[in-house]
Amino acid sequence: MCNPKRTNIQIMNRLIYFGLFVSLLNFLTSCNGHTKDNNQTVSNNPTVKSKLVGGGCDGCEIMYVGMPTNISPADTSAGWTQKGQKLLVTGIVFKLDGKTPAPNVVIYYWQTDNNGYYSPKQGMDEKAKRHGHIRGWVRTDENGKYSIYTIKPAPYPNENIPAHIHTSIKEPNIDNEYYIDEFIFDDDKLLTGEKRKALENRGGSGILRVLLSGDLQIAEHNIILGLNIPNYPETNKSETQSGLEIGEDNPSFIPYHAFGQDKGTRTCPVCKYGRFHGIIYFVGNNPKWGDIKKWLTFLEQESVKRNKYLKTYFVYVNENDYKKDKRQKELEHIGSEFNLRNIALTFVPSMTDTESEVNLNKINPSVENTFIIYRHRTIIDKYINLKPTEENYKIIKETLDKTKSEYFNLQEPKHD
Repeated sequence: MCNPKRTNIQIMNRLIYFGLFVSLLNFLTSCNGHTKDNNQTVSNNPTVKSKLVGGGCDGCEIMYVGMPTNISPADTSAGWTQKGQKLLVTGIVFKLDGKTPAPNVVIYYWQTDNNGYYSPKQGMDEKAKRHGHIRGWVRTDENGKYSIYTIKPAPYPNENIPAHIHTSIKEPNIDNEYYIDEFIFDDDKLLTGEKRKALENRGGSGILRVLLSGDLQIAEHNIILGLNIPNYPETNKSETQSGLEIGEDNPSFIPYHAFGQDKGTRTCPVCKYGRFHGIIYFVGNNPKWGDIKKWLTFLEQESVKRNKYLKTYFVYVNENDYKKDKRQKELEHIGSEFNLRNIALTFVPSMTDTESEVNLNKINPSVENTFIIYRHRTIIDKYINLKPTEENYKIIKETLDKTKSEYFNLQEPKHD
């Protein structure tokens, strides 16, 4: 959310405008932060040059200032006992596949106080003052888990930048640290649609969606190492591509609902039913109706079994011989034939359709199918060209079972 390209004139204008040189110098320099030069190099051997993982991070080196020798998987920030909304950010750090937990990864965080400033404290190291006194470290445990107990940061005074927590990562097998998307809040009025679309999704979506436990807000947030990180030494090896990556947010789109609870509407699946688990089953230009009907039967059974904790959608996107009325009747017939009561049968004209915004899902229309599994709007798993076999049914069930959150039954805050 910060702009590393502010000019000296802009900085001086801000200093004059606020009239608080020291405080705002901390504020501005802590936010100068991020990409510097994708061609920077790092190596223990001066004769060997390799591109800097992450492309550079102005200010992230401060993570080493005051870093404890022993770092726990859980940290309580200095802000925890101060004025502000108590917040727990907790989750699992995964390797690039989005499924393998990553132990021994250090996460460094720094944030504003309840007034929106990176306020230093007396006795702090001079280099660390620009990050303020609410800063800390966690190191993932053997299961990749981490927890940060802090307060909700306030946005910068007189700015339109959403409130956020800065984060940088140090992996045990990568020489340099790199930054990931700042943690920002889904209910922040400053987080406009335009700003959401501009997010880099470094390490996955940085958007936090909080739940309530008494006076504590809890945000589950997983991190995917290397995702959308320049010069990362690993790549996802799948030759067949379809859909966004695990860790990214499932985008809003508005298909036509031909059959199901929202029949006759253009309801956005993840907008209306994004709280718990969701499955979106995309089929493109190569439908195999025998397999499709087997999958629909299985998904109906799972929807009944899991009740409110699972919403499933079939999205049919065959561009061949597309006629809206014909497609509507075709899906109505299937819904009635198989007595589907819990699955939504939907369609759009094509995978590249921008009016419905289904194009944001980046689904490959030539594959047989794409299964996107999400939780609280974030993609937690996906499968491509999955056959309707007992083994694959088991894979879907186990994915839902193992990713069921311990916080599922907590309440969401009321939104305006």
